[in-house]
Amino acid sequence: MPAMPPALPELAHDADLTPLNTLALPARARLLATLQSADAARAVAQHPALRKERRFILGGGSNLVLAADFDGLVLRSAIPGRRLVGEDADAWYVQGGAGENWHDFVQWTLAQGWPGLENLSLIPGTVGAAPVQNIGAYGLELAERFHSLTAWDFEKHAFFEVDRNGCRFAYRDSLFKQEGWHRDGRVAITSVVFRLPRVWQPNCAYADLAGELAARGVGVPTPRAIADAVIAIRRRKLPDPAVVPNAGSFFHNPLVAAAVAERLQAAHPALPGYPQPDGRVKLAAGWLIEQAGWKGKNLGPVGMYEKQALVLVNRGGATVADVRRTMAAVQAAVREKFGVALTAEPIFL
Repeated sequence: MPAMPPALPELAHDADLTPLNTLALPARARLLATLQSADAARAVAQHPALRKERRFILGGGSNLVLAADFDGLVLRSAIPGRRLVGEDADAWYVQGGAGENWHDFVQWTLAQGWPGLENLSLIPGTVGAAPVQNIGAYGLELAERFHSLTAWDFEKHAFFEVDRNGCRFAYRDSLFKQEGWHRDGRVAITSVVFRLPRVWQPNCAYADLAGELAARGVGVPTPRAIADAVIAIRRRKLPDPAVVPNAGSFFHNPLVAAAVAERLQAAHPALPGYPQPDGRVKLAAGWLIEQAGWKGKNLGPVGMYEKQALVLVNRGGATVADVRRTMAAVQAAVREKFGVALTAEPIFL
């Protein structure tokens, strides 16, 4: 007896995307479907009309600027699942469905006694979007804990797996961005497996994190203590998108040549710089923006957050034109004061 074809997800027409992006920009999609299983992606690919549609894969909408209505099919990832899929002498291998809330997934791994992701607590978004951006915070990048992922290729009509080397991770970058798949919807990540070390070492060299742990009287940090410290810092510094719409960190921390960093730090001794393996130095974009006079400053309904200058916020009723205007003004101010170019982190769709 032939296998039943996968069920097609329910379609919404002329769907409002405003509540599906954390910057709360107004936009609509001609078609919207929610992927609640890996097979749902296959069903879309097999549908004679839908497979020809322009596509975009939407996660938590937290690293996204909606520049216009989307004339095509938005596929919202909501694939659930959390499980241990393997273990060896060195690590646990833990799988998350692409639609799992990232922060909830991290807290679940800690509750199971599988540490390693604690520095990435409270980052908005989904498990499936995390490797696309190679998310990172407080001294840890996702690439350091990544093992593999499974995804559906809409052109080849097949699932495929990618390991850590295959993902070509770099600073806030991956295969998925390098190939443009994050924009053209060719690939839908369905699950991700993380390698969490049995021999755990605390990663708390980052200055803000070390300071928070010291203020809490934590001498020998546990994974839970680090997670709690990270959560406290983020809640203190970063706005809740439900209260103040925002897209999180809006600019990349710029990477500059060592000689450029040396010159800038000679002129500005307080400028934070982090040497990279390739010899370049990563500068703190938030510090540059604050020193350029943009912390807490608004241009119309869009501004840079008063507690963290790296976060661009929607004060109410903003459009993409307002976002672009403020973005350009901040870039110009930093370039004029420091000679450093800032690039935007979110996807402009």
